[in-house]
Amino acid sequence: MITLTGFADEISSDLEEQLDVLESEHIRYLELRGVWGKNVLNLTEAETVKIKERLTRRGFGVSAIGSPLGKIKITEDFDPHFTMAEHAIRLAAFFEAKFIRIFSFYIPEGEHERFREEVFRRMKRLVQLANDAGIVLLHENESHIYGDTGERCKDILEAVSSPGMRAAFDPANFVQCRVHPMSEAYPLLAGYISYIHVKDARMDNGSVVLAGEGDGQLRLLLQQLKQTGYSGFMSLEPHLQATGKLAGLSQPELFVVAAKAIKKLLAEQEMKWN
Repeated sequence: MITLTGFADEISSDLEEQLDVLESEHIRYLELRGVWGKNVLNLTEAETVKIKERLTRRGFGVSAIGSPLGKIKITEDFDPHFTMAEHAIRLAAFFEAKFIRIFSFYIPEGEHERFREEVFRRMKRLVQLANDAGIVLLHENESHIYGDTGERCKDILEAVSSPGMRAAFDPANFVQCRVHPMSEAYPLLAGYISYIHVKDARMDNGSVVLAGEGDGQLRLLLQQLKQTGYSGFMSLEPHLQATGKLAGLSQPELFVVAAKAIKKLLAEQEMKWN
């Protein structure tokens, strides 16, 4: 069974509006990244308590902490970042979220091999922290970080070699790195994938489009997930702009359009979701 969730800060910075739109689409989880204009790691203790109370009262769960961990240059000091990771772990426990989304550090152009071992060292420290807390780190593939291609994502996951680090598979981010998600990346990462980001993009210009309308091979992805019996979260991260056929739509409306697009693809494959 697929469980839909999403980066609700793409709806609005206001928590109540986030929940209203999710509720209208029968989505009962969110990937907690931003509320009231703040990243989740920058919220005060009082704000996190208030969010937890509202989520509980309205019957919502947190699928993952959408942290920016790993979104610093590999040449920057890691110790302050590690302190942020400790805070992210506490937040995951507080919100009863199993997962924290992370990245693998910005690498100078063409210097992946030079910084390979430093990436692994940092990732191993992070995963040990997560293991001690019973939390799973989700490495998201993205451009300009070490884990931008399927090969380098696998490189990280093999080096860390721990159930405390898994892959968040993002088709659009692979497309924007000129990687075909299903034919090139998925075969390398299939055994590590524990989370899916619903985002599509075009190979020719990198523009983000509705799920199923780009080169992210989402139909093939769903077919494969159905075949393997995937049962987990699919998180909407639309990144849509109100241009072209979407011109004039508000951010909440864009999120609804994105939700309906993935539901349509799931229906085509006769895949149930909740």
